[in-house]
Parts: sequence; structure tokens; C-alpha cells
Amino acid sequence: MPSNWSKGFTKETHPSVRKISDTMKKKKIDNFASWRNRMKKLGKIPSCYPIFGESGDLAELMGVVLGDGHLSRFPRTEELTIFSNSNNRGFIVRYGNLLEKIFNKKPYIAKTSWSNCVRIRIYQKEIKKRLGIPYSPRGKRTIKIPGWILKNEQYIVRYLRGLYEAEGSFCIHKPTGTYKFLFRNRNRSMLRNVFRLMKKIGFHPHVSSEQVQISKKAEVYKAMELLQFRKY
Repeated sequence: MPSNWSKGFTKETHPSVRKISDTMKKKKIDNFASWRNRMKKLGKIPSCYPIFGESGDLAELMGVVLGDGHLSRFPRTEELTIFSNSNNRGFIVRYGNLLEKIFNKKPYIAKTSWSNCVRIRIYQKEIKKRLGIPYSPRGKRTIKIPGWILKNEQYIVRYLRGLYEAEGSFCIHKPTGTYKFLFRNRNRSMLRNVFRLMKKIGFHPHVSSEQVQISKKAEVYKAMELLQFRKY
């Protein structure tokens, strides 16, 4: 059976389809206009996209997207993808459900054919504006903590949970009595944010050029319990 002709292509990258698309744009032809208007009247396509309400769920989603998410834009929509190890079923279920709850739309969840990675993906308009997160890549961008999160300790904890679920790890070496709860990221502002927030909620972290760590055994377990780290 022949493979799908469009495999590996999009409307923007396939030469023939791109030419048709460009021609229709120049002539201002929208062959989906009637269908789109009908779907809006039926309520199947939103006619507007209101700003998300402040909540712990939103704070956690923002954290996990900043850690393991990718946000990009297209001519008529935006794409938000959260990446996960395919073996981490709890992560996939939790953040698939969280995306569906906040966006009121079921995300596309599928394993890539070339790696042990699952993509949790959703398409919708005005994601950047409503989520308050810049487009990817964000490696050198300055990431600011929203004021509404800073004012509420429960939101801080949920925000940190999202960040640690994406970029956190726990390690222990019993012979030397070494315990570490780590957050790794190459974005300097992200490291400063995590360091600041962990101190704000009562911990004593250390920060270096690539990670924030808590090393006292009692604090390690207390932090993991507070953030419900890896508890799905």
C-alpha cells in the first residue's frame, strides 16, 4: 500500500500545496469561509477567545509549558505542544486532562515514530496572549512570574509543580547520605524565578548556572510532598 502523499509535509512546506495556498491568498479566496461561519453559529468553533481565569490549574499549566512545552504560531492559529517520555503515563494523562480542561478542547496525544517521546498538542487562536507565555524558543528570553501567582501561595506551589514535573529530578546516594531535589534549565531567568519562589515558600535552595537544588534531606522530602512531585 503506498504511503500517504503528504507524510512529512505541511501546507507551508509541500511545493504544490504551497503554490495553491499562495494563489488563493493573493486572490483573497477563503474556501472554508461558509463552513467556518456555519460552525460558529452552531457553537462548534468559538467566535471569541476570552482570557483564562486565574487558577491553580492555569498556574501549573504555565509552569509545565515553560519547562517542557513549545508554543508556535501559524497564519490562522497557534500550536501548543507539551513533550513527555512515553513511559511517563501519569504525566501524559495529567497534562492531557489539564489542557482539555483549560482550553475546553481535547488535545491530540501521540508517540513520535522516531523517538521515545509523546506529544500532547493543541491548536487554537490567541494562546500566547491568553497564557501569557512567549513563543518558542525561550532560551534567552527573560521570563517573568505573573503578579497574580506571586500573590497567592497555592498558585506558587502549583506553578512550581508544573516546572518541576517538566524539568525536576530527585536523586539519592545512601552510602554518603546525599539527597538532592533538582530543577535544571539553561534559561537564567527561569533559574532565578524558581530559586526566588522556593525561598518564598520557606525552603533554602542553592542556585548555580544550570540548576537550583535543595540538599537537606528533610527539606528535600518536604518540598517533594508539597509539590506532589511525580504523584499522579
